[in-house]
Amino acid sequence: MSAALPWHPAHTVPWPLPGALQRLRGWLAPWACLRVDVDRPLDGLARELHGLHGRLLDGTLQASCLLLPGPLPGLRLWHRQADGEHYVYVEDMAAGCLAGTTVFNRLVEVGRTVDPHVRSPHSRYRPAYQRRGIAAAVYAWALDSGICLVSGARQSPGAHALWQALGRRYGLGYVQLSGRRLRWLGTNVAPALAEGLDTRLMLWAGAPERLRWLDGMPRG
Repeated sequence: MSAALPWHPAHTVPWPLPGALQRLRGWLAPWACLRVDVDRPLDGLARELHGLHGRLLDGTLQASCLLLPGPLPGLRLWHRQADGEHYVYVEDMAAGCLAGTTVFNRLVEVGRTVDPHVRSPHSRYRPAYQRRGIAAAVYAWALDSGICLVSGARQSPGAHALWQALGRRYGLGYVQLSGRRLRWLGTNVAPALAEGLDTRLMLWAGAPERLRWLDGMPRG
């Protein structure tokens, strides 16, 4: 990181500004006073969850959903499958709202051989429901159902911590996207390789022998 440049009073622009800059300042002034309403991510999430909950209540989504047995008191887990992707809606029955959702997306980077085995999870939960083990329970349901979970190209610190915690109960290792296939890299890799955009974490349940579709996996 470069050092900060020293500040000297001589570097400041004299006031009043020269004529051209004065005119530019006058032209920009009205725009500087405009109030811009920003659609904050949390506001957008609240609206999205409110809309989804309404569709659950009116039966639009319930018709294609199944209730999952869940170990989360007071919460109800709705599961919907469409086009090979899994949607889990977590409903707080007492509060009458959705706590959040997890979507298990197909990976567009892989081919037909790999596609049936893997999905990439993406979770969005209200702040009040975060760090309560909800996402971990939903991920565990997917893993116990036989789905292998592959991370995105980048993970937030919270997501990375969740994967590491699940890795104490399930298989966890590194894979590399290559030629529409996944190649096994191992449980530990060099930092430079781990930071590559085509290097991902993968979680799975059961013995490694069930991962025979994975390139580079040692055959036991």
